[in-house]
This record gives sequence, C-alpha cells and structure tokens, in this order.
Amino acid sequence: MAGVTVTRRRSSLTAHNKLPRLRSLLVDRAKVVTYLLNREHPDGRHKAAFFERFGFKVEEWTVLTEALRAHGRTHPVVTLVESSHGTRYIVEGEIVTPDGRNPRIRTVWLVEAKTAPPRLITAYPV
Repeated sequence: MAGVTVTRRRSSLTAHNKLPRLRSLLVDRAKVVTYLLNREHPDGRHKAAFFERFGFKVEEWTVLTEALRAHGRTHPVVTLVESSHGTRYIVEGEIVTPDGRNPRIRTVWLVEAKTAPPRLITAYPV
C-alpha cells in the first residue's frame, strides 16, 4: 500500500487506509482534560500549549474531542503497528480548530481486540 507503513499486514487496513469502525471512535474525557489540555501534566503540557494556541480550551473540552474524532474519520492511516496491546493506527492530517488555522497533527489510535472500537492514545503536532 503506497504511503502506509505496516509492521505486519492486517486485513483491517482497508483499501482507503481508514481506521476501522469509524462511527465508534473513542476519545476519553480524561485523555483530553487531564493530558492533552493540561498545562501541569509532565508529558502533556507542551501538547496543551499547542492546542490552546489554536483556540481549544479545557473548559470546552468537547470541542477538542469532536475535532479529534473528525480527524480520525477524515484522514488516512499512515502507519499500522501490531503489538501485544493490540493494533495501533497512526493518522496524519489537518485538525479543524476554533481559530481556523488548522495545523497538521498526528493521532494514534489503539484497537485492543478485533471488534473493539479505536481508542485515542495521543495527539501531537507533526
């Protein structure tokens, strides 16, 4: 598949390089509030500063949640990695932001079982 890195080929990677089960993408509130938009988090503080520059706010955390889901639905999977934890899908493309500048980001989604929905692991600028 052109443009996609696959550690081991999986049948769940479609011809269109999209995440599986697009209607069921999970973005946990805690992931957004205590990590991606938390300036006090040791690993998330730089991500919080990045997302806040584009108008995302912890007080309106659902705006980032929906933007991340839309990002996962819209953009192609560029890398697929299988591990003992499940299959990680890496998606890259622009995220629609409150201020309209729409920077390019990478999201990482984990599918823990064959029928499980993709769950957001992280998001960061590319």
